[in-house]
Amino acid sequence: MTRTILLLCAILTLSLGCRKNREPKPPGQVQLVFPDKNSECTTGQSLGATTSRVTFRWQEADNVQTYELRVTNLNTGSTQTISTAATSANLPIEKGTPFSWQVRSRNNQVQESVSSEVWSFYNSGSTTSFVPFPADIISPRMSQRVFKDINNETILSWSASDLDNDIDSFEVYLSTENPPEDLKATLGANTLQLKVSVASNTVYYWSVITTDAQGNATSSGVYTFKIL
Repeated sequence: MTRTILLLCAILTLSLGCRKNREPKPPGQVQLVFPDKNSECTTGQSLGATTSRVTFRWQEADNVQTYELRVTNLNTGSTQTISTAATSANLPIEKGTPFSWQVRSRNNQVQESVSSEVWSFYNSGSTTSFVPFPADIISPRMSQRVFKDINNETILSWSASDLDNDIDSFEVYLSTENPPEDLKATLGANTLQLKVSVASNTVYYWSVITTDAQGNATSSGVYTFKIL
């Protein structure tokens, strides 16, 4: 009788262990390959005076059934989306225009999807003056919870890139309203952080406008954080 009970327990343990191993796993995060971050893409196949076909490539990620490529025109904000099981995809996009792109990993067995980093690039065209890439927010990141220092201040920081290497200034906006309309400072091209006064238990919105020597300007988009 004891041997029978032990045998049943062993079978039940093996059954539960196998069932646990069969639980679906979430998809992995994609590593982007091409077009390179903050670069000029010159390899597109010309489709006419205004459009070229660009091949986007990324590395294979674990537990992924489909990849969703999202390419956004930074001038208009419009986004093209394509789903594929491959690790590359072609899209026709405008020449002489800045874009951002990312890839979402999906698995039909789980609801969760995972997004890659967002890379920006400039699709080659006839223009001789490049618009600066949107500032890349470093800190505080989106929805980050932040402690103020003993002076009731926190530091906003970002990075920036321009193919012409002619960034002229940054305008930093911060307020408790969305979108932020309070201009806190206009800074030179070599200044990539700003210390600002903040209050406890308050949600803030902020953005950075990058302007180059030709007067071209781009926005980082609005980020939010909370002071604890």
